[in-house]
Order: sequence, then structure tokens, then C-alpha cells
Amino acid sequence: MSSLIQKYNVPGPRYTSYPTVPYWNNETFSYKNWVSSFQQAFRASNTEEGVSIYIHLPFCESMCTFCGCHKRITKRHEVEDPYITAVLKEWKLYVDALKNTPRIKSIHLGGGTPTFFSVENLTRLIQGIFKYAVKAEEHLFSFEGHPNNTTKKHLQTLFNLGFTSVSFGVQDYAPVVQKAIHRIQPFEHVERVTRWAREIGYTSVGHDIIFGLPFQTEAHIYDTIEKTNLLKPDRIAFYSYAHVPWIKGNGQRGYNEANLPTAEEKRSFYENGKQLLSEAGYEEIGMDHFALKTDDLYKSLKNETLHRNFMGYTPLKTTLMIGLGVSSISDSWYGFAQNVKSIEEYYHLLENDVIPVYRGHLLNERELVLRKHILNLMCQFKTTWLDNMLYFEDLPTVLHQLIEMKQDGLLEFSIGGLRITEKGRPFVRNVCMAFDLLLQENKPETRIFSMTI
Repeated sequence: MSSLIQKYNVPGPRYTSYPTVPYWNNETFSYKNWVSSFQQAFRASNTEEGVSIYIHLPFCESMCTFCGCHKRITKRHEVEDPYITAVLKEWKLYVDALKNTPRIKSIHLGGGTPTFFSVENLTRLIQGIFKYAVKAEEHLFSFEGHPNNTTKKHLQTLFNLGFTSVSFGVQDYAPVVQKAIHRIQPFEHVERVTRWAREIGYTSVGHDIIFGLPFQTEAHIYDTIEKTNLLKPDRIAFYSYAHVPWIKGNGQRGYNEANLPTAEEKRSFYENGKQLLSEAGYEEIGMDHFALKTDDLYKSLKNETLHRNFMGYTPLKTTLMIGLGVSSISDSWYGFAQNVKSIEEYYHLLENDVIPVYRGHLLNERELVLRKHILNLMCQFKTTWLDNMLYFEDLPTVLHQLIEMKQDGLLEFSIGGLRITEKGRPFVRNVCMAFDLLLQENKPETRIFSMTI
């Protein structure tokens, strides 16, 4: 395995979308075309599927140095009210353009720190969304909670508003690691919010753990997973730390690269952690995710409805996902659009009744086919081109690139398809890269992605 890690540990996308953001063609993207794209998706899918909403709540009281998310650090909570007002204005602009009542299938509150906001403002936000929408019969509302500032009132209020899923950022319990990443939170805080969520009635409680953090050791991984198993969350995200300080600026420069585990150590962390999670009853879901067999994420894997988008893996798929708030990304399946990243510019555009997107991409026919293949690989570890609609002209070239991975035992070919083996699952990003024709055709001159291992 060590030689395979050395061979395949290269910079590569995480494929929460295809095309990936660095290869969006902004020259062919326009505000007018984006409006047409999400209107098309809405007309085709609202009645049967419904719509997903992602709401980005960017404020945090302190900087976590491992974080790659878009955020603004402040202790001034007076920022909450105008931000909620702006998000609801943006939603109203979308609703007006949709020209019909949206059926909301899923909502996810991400950040930043959603629980930075008061329960009063979170209530105003969700009630404001449903002033112009209805809930789909089958729906899932989820949010990200910080163990240090999520109160029982937060959990109860959001539950009363329809939220049944919550994920808590654990990262690692070792004090030396927590100090390095500026995320000090004792086990007792995580235990407390997990217990509260269960008492209130949340049906899915998740914990996020990261391997590859500065000063992290094998013993830290064992200890963190052992403590996690005491609380038995329904699902676990076991992420590889993406060290991209050239993109994220000062936030990820709080330690030297020499303080980070090697690629071989990281893979050992993952393999041993995976074994511990398996022994504890967790099933591997796609890439970096694990769930108990009672959780909807596992059930969606088994019935092959698992979906992946900018929030990671989800048991519910919609054609249209609308992103609200600064830096949010929307997905119409036929295209993507990202909001401006400056709060001041976000406010300015909304004051002028403009949906605040600033870049995006409209997919052509070839990209739509490639997107399906990459999504199949990321969610099911297999894909097929038996259906003529999934065949594309460059497929023979792609398959030729995969021969060496087949020889290394990472995948198997069948008539009209391929399957990633158990041995090959850690290299799923590498397999997807062979299908990523935009990556093949436009090799970046500088490193823009994290390492695949």
C-alpha cells in the first residue's frame, strides 16, 4: 500500500461538483443564462422532487486554523440581523423568478458557525423561507453545530422548525492538536450537545473528525475514535485535512508543513481509523463518510440513491439546489453559480434587486455525461456506459488511462462498465480524474488542489 500511496498521491479535486470550480467557464456564464438555467430545473423537478436550499452563515467568533471555509471572524452579534434580512431578500428574488411556490425538500445551514446566530434570528430565517414556500412530504433539514456554543435552546428551536439532523465538528480530542488548530473543545462539550440532540429527538447526529492535522499521531486517532464510539453518533465524516494555505491565506499558515503527518502516516491514520469504525458497527459510505446501518445515509447507499453535492454526501437528491448567503454555490444540474464573497458587495447587489452571483458555469452535453460518471464513482464506486446516453467519444482514451490502476488491483472492468475494488476505494479521486477531461486538457501550471491521499 505504501508504494501505491507514493504512486497516486497527487493533487486532485474532491469532486463535490463537475466541472470543478477552477475549470468553470465564466466567459460563457451570464446572469441571464443562470436565471434561465435554474428556471428550467425548477419547472422540470419541483412537483416530484422539490428544491434543496443551502444557507451560508459565515460568522465565527474565533479562527480555526484548519478551516478552508469562507468566514468572517467577529464577536459583534449585531451583524446577525442585517445578514438574515439580506438572505431573505435573496430568497424572495429567487422565488419571484421561479414564478411558482417552491416545495422544499432539504435545508442545510452551514458556515462559518450557524450557532453563532441567536435562536430568535434562526427562527426568523426559517420562518421567512417558508413565507414563500412549502415543505415537501419527504424532507430533511440539517445544520452544523459548534459544540462550544450550541445551546439546548438552539437544538430545541431548530427541531421545532423541522430540523432532525445535526453534525458537530469534533476534529480531534488531543490538546496539542486542538491548540495548533485553535479549536479548544473538551470531550464533555461534545458529549453534552450529542446527549441533548438525542433527548430532543434528532434522528441523525453526526460527528466530523479530521485526520492529517498538525502534530496528530496514530495514538490521537485511536483516542478520538474511542471517545467518539462512546457517544455512538449515527454518522461520522472522517475527512482528510486539505492543506491549501496558498488558497486560504493566513488561516492555514499557523503551523509549518513539517508539523503535518506524511502521506504514508495519513493513509495509516485512515486505514486504522476505518478499521476501528468498522469494528464499532459503522459502514463506509462513499469517500470519507461512515454511518450506522440504521442511518438514512447507509440506506441510500444500499438502494443506490446516495447523492453528492457541495455539502458532501446526502440521502436526498434534488435537481435544483439554491445557495443563499455570501459565497454560496447553487446547482441546477445544468449549471452552477457562486455568490459574491464580500458581505458588503452581497448587501449592495441585493439592495439593487440583483441575485448576487458573480461567477458560474453552464454544462455542455459532454460535461453532463462526465458528471454522471463521476457522480456514480463517488457515490457507488462503479459506473456503466451500456446506456448509449452515457457513452462519450473520449471513453476509449479514459479507459486506456485506467489500465495501470486495473493492473494495481484498484478497479475491475466488466462489459460496459467498471467497479472500484475495496483496495481501490482510497484512490477513488484518482479514478475520477481519468474521467475529468477538463483536468486532462487544462493541466494547471500551479498547484490548486489538495493531495488525493
